[in-house]
Amino acid sequence: MNRYQDSHLYRIRHSAAHVMAQAVLERFPQAKIAIGPPIEDGFYYDFDLPRPLTEEDLAAIEARMREIIREGHDFVRREVTADEARALFHDQPYKLELIDGLEKGGVDEYGEKTDEAVVISTYRQDTFEDLCRGPHVSNTREINPDAISITFKAPAGAYWRGDEKRQMLTRIYGTAWETPEQLQQYLALLEEAKKRDHRKLGQDLGLFTFSTEVGKGLPLWKPNGAILRDLLERFLREVQIERGYQPVITPHIARVALYERSGHYPYYKDSQYSPFEVEGDYFMLKPMNCPHHIHIYKDDLHSYRDLPVRMAEFGTVYRYEKSGELHGLTRVRGFTQDDAHIFCTPEQLEDEFLGVVDLIEFIYQSLGLTDYRARVGVRDPQSDKYVGNDAVWEQATQAIIAAATKRGLDFTVEEGEAAFYGPKLDFTIRDALKREWQVSTVQVDYNLPARFELEYVGEDNERHQPIMIHRALYGSMERFVAVLIEHYAGAFPAWLSPVQAVLIPVADRHLDYMRQVAAQLRGQGLRVQVDDSGDRMSAKIRTATLQKVPWMLIAGDRDVAGGTVSVRLRSGEDLGAMPLPNFIELARRIVDSKALTLA
Repeated sequence: MNRYQDSHLYRIRHSAAHVMAQAVLERFPQAKIAIGPPIEDGFYYDFDLPRPLTEEDLAAIEARMREIIREGHDFVRREVTADEARALFHDQPYKLELIDGLEKGGVDEYGEKTDEAVVISTYRQDTFEDLCRGPHVSNTREINPDAISITFKAPAGAYWRGDEKRQMLTRIYGTAWETPEQLQQYLALLEEAKKRDHRKLGQDLGLFTFSTEVGKGLPLWKPNGAILRDLLERFLREVQIERGYQPVITPHIARVALYERSGHYPYYKDSQYSPFEVEGDYFMLKPMNCPHHIHIYKDDLHSYRDLPVRMAEFGTVYRYEKSGELHGLTRVRGFTQDDAHIFCTPEQLEDEFLGVVDLIEFIYQSLGLTDYRARVGVRDPQSDKYVGNDAVWEQATQAIIAAATKRGLDFTVEEGEAAFYGPKLDFTIRDALKREWQVSTVQVDYNLPARFELEYVGEDNERHQPIMIHRALYGSMERFVAVLIEHYAGAFPAWLSPVQAVLIPVADRHLDYMRQVAAQLRGQGLRVQVDDSGDRMSAKIRTATLQKVPWMLIAGDRDVAGGTVSVRLRSGEDLGAMPLPNFIELARRIVDSKALTLA
């Protein structure tokens, strides 16, 4: 597999980050520099600046970057001792902190944990030298000056080392490509992404909101959003019941001892809310559902004839995410997982695993998410964060790879991406803009059944340990809704649209007719609204279009007399007048088949 980190484009972006740091220091000599890594579509650099940046500053920095590139400076690497590095960066406190970490070992120049041997090195171009292990291009002329850009004209804030108790730094994002045409395509994509931003559309379409008084990262679902969520949940519930899943419900809190036994508490301790005392015992907000489902299984004695047992729950969990990492619905502190756990025999494992993969692909097809890839996450052999013995891990890993191969999935195997208790198969969706979102996951777990001493009585009348499959299809309802909003730009398929049709009378005298039409449509299970506002008809059409309503039904004198409605799509296409029964037939066919078209 070709890794981005090994590509020439990665070197270009890494080098461009250093060029940007030089340009910033020339404009603000008293600035303190932090870190500046390449990222998926560009790079960024964090600075401690004496004042906020202006658009004029950013324009000047970008122009100076192009000058530095055209000057043709070599990138010169040298290895230094920790003391030499401290002398070089004596007036740069963030670099000094990173040097201390490098000297102790186990972290890289960004302060991230690493298993690689640590060598302290720097790269210099022109007057600027930075703490860095590379890689870089050999000369700034390898960066195309017409293919770089500072991408966000309003810089972002970022806490040093991601710690909200540390200094807030100024993060400047940039991008670099090999050709100007690639840059322009990317900038156009960014503009389209802004239009699709689920945070903006969520407000515009009345789906959700946040309140500082309620708390950061705790979304409040408005009526339209609640309808959308309910539609997604009902769809999955029905499909799961058809496939033998049993619904369960578990509480929002539990004893800390439960998560200590499962291993979640020590492993996820930093991302969980603090325990609180109740009658001499300690409880906490539920961070995950699996230990609860284990105890539902454990409450009954199971025979091999009972297995597989498939439990499903839309369970709300709570994780402490740092303020700087919260982002709309994609990173929140309270979210609902479409969580399911399957308890099965070794002989059933492959079929159950394939059944989950089949369900995932069915859900994706139904929602029009046809571009996706799979990844087998296995443990990092150099890490000690995983529980369980080698034999169990190897058995679980090979079971996943065998099932994915049998299914014909196009998948990669990636070290370090396993859950702490077992390997997993993750699905990543590419949306309409080809951006990737990690959504579904299936995990094979031999460890938690052992920790909780789960059993079933086998055909030999002996006690055996079941295998546990963890499974989430949407992942979290919040994140999945965000993906759908941005994929469809808020224009959901008719079956998912909170309001499927808006009825627009040409004049007030047509209101009674429209209310009668609305009653008939609701009787057919369609979600409709009558626009009885005092706005002009053109304004009502514009409002419904902006609200992404699939169908607009307009009625004037002829429609009232003939029992028809004039049908207009949100795209602007006019289907003309049709008898009301014909529209009902059209709408029900589109909705019932979960079609992606409206006519």
